[in-house]
Amino acid sequence: MGLFKWANEKVKKLTFIDVKLVAFAGICVGLIAAKLAPGILSISIWWFVAIGVLLLLWVYYVILFKK
Repeated sequence: MGLFKWANEKVKKLTFIDVKLVAFAGICVGLIAAKLAPGILSISIWWFVAIGVLLLLWVYYVILFKK
């Protein structure tokens, strides 16, 4: 069994709450990274906005158009 097949089987078991908990854990990891590397906080907020929009565009593309 390949890694992606195994991961897909595991992801199918997740509920909405599980996905939100993973997202919250990602936010916590981001806050820890910002605390450990304070230089990240001096970057303009618009870089983070631009990166976030680009990442969301990819997700929306996969959800809406990819077959």
